[in-house]
Amino acid sequence: MRNERRPLLHDESGSAALEFIVVGVLLLVPLVYLIITLGAVQEQTLGAEAAARHTARVIGQAQDAETAATRGDAVLAGVVREYGMDADAVEVGISCRPAGSQCPAAGATVIVTVRTSVSLPFMPPLFGLDRIAAIPVEAQSAQKVSRLWGSE
Repeated sequence: MRNERRPLLHDESGSAALEFIVVGVLLLVPLVYLIITLGAVQEQTLGAEAAARHTARVIGQAQDAETAATRGDAVLAGVVREYGMDADAVEVGISCRPAGSQCPAAGATVIVTVRTSVSLPFMPPLFGLDRIAAIPVEAQSAQKVSRLWGSE
């Protein structure tokens, strides 16, 4: 039985801890970024959905067009503030079915569409990278308007 000694250059004792640290960091950093990004997208998605749903509900339950506009704007501003959305990036579209001369109208269905975009975390505004790397979010909600709309 021959006892061979390996040269020091081929000695790998202690390298497992170093490999574990390097691989762990390489896998952990993208995972943490993914979790932060998904959290931001989820927050904006919930905000857009809440804005569309509550705005449609307030418009559908109002007595007249003026009250609907005032309450709709107030609800939208509150939801945007609550979910930390950028008020300048939020676009709201209101339409009615069946399409008529006036929206909202008695017996119609009000459809509120809210669009916004989510900028990726830690994306610098250099060369417009923050706008290019934004994720669009859209939510839509429908609410039936009472047949007695405007009769009170």
